[in-house]
Amino acid sequence: MKNKLIFVVVLIVAGAAGFGLQRMVINHDNQNLVAEMPAAVDVIGKSRPEFTLQDIEGKMRNINEWDGKVILVNFWATWCPPCKKEIPDFMALQDQYGEKGFQIIGVAIDDEESVKDFADTLGMNYPIMAAELAAMDIARSYGNRIGALPFSTFVDRSGTIKHTKAGELSKVEAEKIIQSML
Repeated sequence: MKNKLIFVVVLIVAGAAGFGLQRMVINHDNQNLVAEMPAAVDVIGKSRPEFTLQDIEGKMRNINEWDGKVILVNFWATWCPPCKKEIPDFMALQDQYGEKGFQIIGVAIDDEESVKDFADTLGMNYPIMAAELAAMDIARSYGNRIGALPFSTFVDRSGTIKHTKAGELSKVEAEKIIQSML
């Protein structure tokens, strides 16, 4: 059952990514040009959507728990190489800025067992929820129109979405955003 679910998720993500890429390619004067990935303009400046999920420790967590903090909601999966690559940097950023009012929340589009094993191995220092397909719906509500992974959304202290990023987020890029919001 687990393998079938993973296959379905991979199929959905691959299809969404292909559809998104096709939509980004435009024909201009008979020349194929690749447009930049569309920004989630429709969510920028809006209140972040509310969600409640169970974390990998079995505790129900609501996004409201972190009201008043600068939040990075990161959608990822254990089978996603760029997702796994950015996590050590996120852990360092959580250590560096956590006491200043910054909080990372990881929402995995993956099964709980795989996520728990991965998080335990790395010693992840921020809340992690494994929501499988439900996480895709939450990611869409946070501006992920094409089903990209990883996908990150920055929320300011008042709960307003200020920045989104489809694809891998570098530590330098994340730090600039965090510093501008703290």
